[in-house]
Order: sequence, then structure tokens, then C-alpha cells
Amino acid sequence: MASIGQTVTPTPGSDALARARQRASLLPDCLVEAKRIANTVIAGWHGRRKRGIGENFWQFRPYSEGESLARIDWRRSARDDHTYIRDREWEAAHTIWLWADMSPSMMYKSTFGSVSKESRALVIMLALAEILARSGERVGCPGVMEPISARNAAERLAVALMHAPLTGGLPDTAMIRGSSDLVLIGDFLDDAEAVMARIGPLARRGLRGHVIEVADPAEELFPYTGRTEFTDPETGSKLTSGRAENIRDAYTRAYLGRRDGLGQSLRHLGWTFVSHRTDHLASEALVAVHMHLSGMPGKTSLPGKATHGGQL
Repeated sequence: MASIGQTVTPTPGSDALARARQRASLLPDCLVEAKRIANTVIAGWHGRRKRGIGENFWQFRPYSEGESLARIDWRRSARDDHTYIRDREWEAAHTIWLWADMSPSMMYKSTFGSVSKESRALVIMLALAEILARSGERVGCPGVMEPISARNAAERLAVALMHAPLTGGLPDTAMIRGSSDLVLIGDFLDDAEAVMARIGPLARRGLRGHVIEVADPAEELFPYTGRTEFTDPETGSKLTSGRAENIRDAYTRAYLGRRDGLGQSLRHLGWTFVSHRTDHLASEALVAVHMHLSGMPGKTSLPGKATHGGQL
């Protein structure tokens, strides 16, 4: 059987150096694509009101665990059995931290996907930086770039990423202060409980979080048949199945169960969750997370499209 997918082979040299070179070679094309997508999204955007620090009333929304009790509007909450927060309209630049997973598993690309997960994550990250910068927001990347408010923030972020060290797992967020937004982009293939063990403390610190899961279609559909060898890109360990189709149902239940559990746990913390496949347009995920950042939750998407707010 022909190979369905593969991990891009790095150039010769040490693993860290090879990965850094490959990421640097990706970034110019990713930046061009990000700007194209950002221009498309901005062209169809009508207004960008959102909640934040200010004097004018913006909206009532359900109270989320971990938020300050001082923000509860008790008069509105007394009307029914729910507790509500009174949001004000944004009137000042806000800090938004962007992070994309560059671990080896993100290098995967099957014949069903248009690009690797790594490439798609970088495009979404840079496109979001472009849109936010044009809106006057401060954009940063944990451990890579301090927050800046500049129209060329996407270009400066791309340059910083070219020279950033390779790290695995979620980023170090010790430098993040105040009520910032944090956008995490990756495949999140680790056990959901392990991921939440890292994210939970961030939510309790008051960070507003938005998670974008980037998946290759083969990871979700499991189109393998016959004798198939699977390789873990993180550890190099291998698993051989004599008839891969026999484990498809069990795999699908486990894969979708992990996603569903992660989405529900994030929603419980007041964070948002978007699931995105690389055979769909990057603008779908970009619009979804940007609506959440702007305080305008999106509608539940059609099957196969990006999923908003943890609704799977």
C-alpha cells in the first residue's frame, strides 16, 4: 500500500539545527500567505466592537469559574437562575499572546492535507498577528517576542520565530502579566488530562485563553488498511498493525473522545476551543478565534468545519 502520510525529512545536521533551518525556510512563504488571508478576512469584516476596559456597557455574559466576583451584575443575575458578568466596551489597546507548537508531530502531512500542521499553525498565527496589529492591539509570543504595538508586528514576529530556540510542550507563561489573552495553536495530541494540568493554572491566573487544534485529515479519518507501520514522531517508537482497518473504530472513538474531553474542560474554565483540519481554509479558524477575541462568539459550524467554543 502506498504511503498515506509522512513527516518532512529535515536537512542533514543536528536535530535542533535541522528543525530550526526548516522552520526558517517555511516562515517567508507562511508570512505571505498569512497576509493574503488577513486581507481577505479584514475586507469582509464589519466592525470590531469587543469587551474590555471602558465606561460604556457592552454585554451581559455567563459567569465563568475563576473570574472576579466583583464583576458579577447581581441585578441581572436575579432575573433567572444564572450568574452574569457585566462587560464594558473596549477602549484601550489589549495584549494578546500568540503561540504555535513547533514540536516534531506538527511536521506531519498526509496526502489528504494541503499543508503540514506546522505550516498551517504558522499561517494562522501570523495572520492573527497581522489582523490584531492593524486593530491597534499589542501582540507578543511567550519566550520569543515581547508584546509590541506596531503595524509590522507580523513581520517582526516571523523574524523572531526564525531565531527562537526549539522547545516542546506548552510555552513558559511566567512573563505574562495582567488580564491578557493567550492563543495556543497546536495538535494537542497529548492526553487531555496532561494538557489541562498545564492550562488550568493559567486560567486561574485570570488569563483568557483560546485553543486552536490543528489536525491532519488522516489523523481524524484513519484511512489505513492492511499491514501498516506507525511511527511516533516525538519518540521514534514504532507500532505495526497487520490489518490496520480492524482498529479504525477503536482509534476513532479514542481520538474524538480526547478532543471532546479537551473541549469540554476548556469550556468549563471559560476558554474557547476551535478544531481545524488542514484540508480546510485557514481563514475558517482565523475568523472563529478572532470573533472570540472580539467578544462575538460564533455559531456552531457545519460538519467538517472549524468548531467554535468547544462545541464538537
